[in-house]
Amino acid sequence: MTRMPALYIGHGAPPLLDDPIWSGQLADWARELPRPKAILIVSAHWESAPVTLSAPGAPLVYDFGGFDPKYYRMTYETPDATPLAERVVAMMPASEPVHRHVSRGLDHGAWVPLKIMYPQGDVPVLQMSLPTHDPVRLMALGERLRPLRDEGVLIIG
Repeated sequence: MTRMPALYIGHGAPPLLDDPIWSGQLADWARELPRPKAILIVSAHWESAPVTLSAPGAPLVYDFGGFDPKYYRMTYETPDATPLAERVVAMMPASEPVHRHVSRGLDHGAWVPLKIMYPQGDVPVLQMSLPTHDPVRLMALGERLRPLRDEGVLIIG
């Protein structure tokens, strides 16, 4: 299997969904990438320690305000990401407990770009909180998650 890249996407606000340049660039990028088996996305819109994982199948989080009502009606349903959640939990040492949120879905830092990149919603998606701003701890977290890339998981920050 091809090693998946790790990406950083500066997504902006939901109205970027209607921006033809931004949308076109993300869609082109997704077509050029190998098809991911699953996606793990870390959004700075969700800072929570310890590491916390979204609830597969939970409704989207509309963590923005003042936009056209159409953005609050958007959905992005994806296949069950429970196997990825279990894999992430297993990769963490006992000193780094992982909380599995029971009702939090994907926030706009996750679903807005993915709605463009994988519009069919046919790739399992799991969101992980940003647990710290400490660069040493974040690098260690990235090192622990790196093997996922060899398993076909696209990691996006």
